[in-house]
Amino acid sequence: MKLIVASGNEGKIREFREILPAYGFTVLGAKEAGIIMNVIEDGNSFFENAAKKAKYIAEKTGCAALADDSGLCVDALLGAPGIYSARYAGDQATDSENNDKLLATLKDIEKDKRGAYFASSVVICYPNGDIIEGYGETKGEILLKAEGNGGFGYDPLFYSYDLEKAFGLASSQEKNGISHRARAISDLCSKLQI
Repeated sequence: MKLIVASGNEGKIREFREILPAYGFTVLGAKEAGIIMNVIEDGNSFFENAAKKAKYIAEKTGCAALADDSGLCVDALLGAPGIYSARYAGDQATDSENNDKLLATLKDIEKDKRGAYFASSVVICYPNGDIIEGYGETKGEILLKAEGNGGFGYDPLFYSYDLEKAFGLASSQEKNGISHRARAISDLCSKLQI
């Protein structure tokens, strides 16, 4: 089954391309489908934002669309940056700027109080408007400084309890085996008739 991914984030699209074929899906990015993502992510949850993006693409294309909204939730920051992860340091912030702001915000927080998790809501929206959601998390902590340059976003700052190393040091195969997005996709696919 073909899915159009409602995202302009090349890192996310790459991960979907690596994970979804195992479930029988082929993936086409929104840009490849000729769609410019013009969706304001103003929902109050990962699910609301993901559903809004998927619905937009499904309505524009008449094809099933998949969207993810995910982010980093830091215990010491009461779950922030959360749904604002991509724009933590500002609407046009780079990964580096977001990482710098997170490190600065946590500079006085001791190592044993830097618990965090990545959360992901992945939804499929069908052209008839039906929506199915999967949810996943992966736990870890925020490092004192970046380690590695793999992945994207906050990966170099996130020490994965599952992998016992930073996501920035993990191969894509390692990360895709235990990531929040992989777990959300698995949860989603368990609910589908495929």
